[in-house]
Order: sequence, then C-alpha cells, then structure tokens
Amino acid sequence: MSVSRIELSLSPALYEWRTIKSHHTTVAVDVLRATTAICAAFQSGVKEVVPLDSLEPLSEFHKNGYLRAAERGGRKIGEAECGNSPTEYLTMDLRGQRIAYSTTNGTISILHGGDADRTLVGCFANIDRLTEELTDHPQDLVILCSGWVNDVSMEDTLFAGALCDRLIASGKYESTHDAVHMAIEMWHSCKNNPYDYCLQHASHVQRLKGFGADRDIEFSFRMNTCPVLPILNNGVLTLL
Repeated sequence: MSVSRIELSLSPALYEWRTIKSHHTTVAVDVLRATTAICAAFQSGVKEVVPLDSLEPLSEFHKNGYLRAAERGGRKIGEAECGNSPTEYLTMDLRGQRIAYSTTNGTISILHGGDADRTLVGCFANIDRLTEELTDHPQDLVILCSGWVNDVSMEDTLFAGALCDRLIASGKYESTHDAVHMAIEMWHSCKNNPYDYCLQHASHVQRLKGFGADRDIEFSFRMNTCPVLPILNNGVLTLL
C-alpha cells in the first residue's frame, strides 16, 4: 500500500516553496477565524461562499443577491451584512443564502490553494469530518496555514499538528517535513487544553480579545461543533 506525503506551509508566504506541487490536496486553515466561521455558516445552511482576496468585488456580488462578509484586522467592514464571527453565523438562518467573503488572511489562503486537485477548508470545528475524508481518500497533502499577514500563527500551527498527528497515526500518511513534526510536538505539549495555551501565548488571541471576541476565541478551539466539509470548486466553496 502506498503512503501519501504531508507538507505544512506555516504561512501563505511559504506555500510557493512547497515540494508537493502536482496531484495533491490542500487544506486551508484559519482557526481564528475565517475557516471556523465558514464552517459555521455552512452549518447554518448557507448554500455557497465565494472567497475573495479584496473588498472591491463585494458590491457587485451584493447586486446579484449575495450577502457581504468582510473583515480587516479582525474588525467587520462598514456596509457588510456579516463579519468573521463563527458564533454570529450560528445564530443566523442562512438556508439558501450565498455569501461573498473577504478577510485579512483566511480567504486569501483558500484562494492560494486553488491550484490543488482539491482545496478543503479545515479547523477544529470540523476536524473529525476532515480527517475522515482525508483518510478515506488519501492523497499527497499540503496544509496551508493562514497565519497573520504572512507570518506564522500559533493557533493554525496547533491545528495543523492535531491533523497531522491523526493522519500519520492512520498509517495512510507519512512526513519527513520539519514543520509537520514541529507542529505535532507543539500539539502534544498542549492538546489537553489548546485554548488555555493560546490564551496565554498566541498574539492573535490577544488581538481579538481587544475587540471583545472572547466567545469566538473559545468556540474556535472546540472540536466538531460544525461537522461539515467545504470544498473549493471554480472559486466557490460548497459542501463536499
């Protein structure tokens, strides 16, 4: 039985330097908060999400019936109907709705991964569903962490470590990539309470706490709250 390889890009700036380039799956990760919020939106019934790397197209999408979701620096943008809050999305009835979505980091990473055979969205909120899909259909894998403005983030690295740990334990994946093993070691050091660990050490947690996003932070470290799996097809996220 062949074993699939895993590489980890700790930030979007490193993604172009990956060695796995052809015939692979990419998992885009932005625990705080875009990929968690996208999973929450699908959990609340949204039909599709269009990730955008800039704010300019939002008005045109809005004219065509899309809700606008926009965030920069952790804060909701002006006229947008939605921001980047997973707990807010879970209070909304989004059945049949379509969202055009632009964030500081997460949507850019999702679009970066668009050259893969499959681009999936991952976070703690859907980790079991994601693990199941990746082990049922193993393929060389690149995990793309959104980080913060092209820098590394602790929460995305921890999630990557948790996912890599599960996949390697399945026997269907292996890795000789330093970043993978660093992330796994970090995950093992705090897996009993990653929320408390990041509350003490992660800079983006402190940034979001300054905006009063405490509920979102705590929620984003809970596992399997939104057991859905968004996949990117032709620039649009739908459910697998």
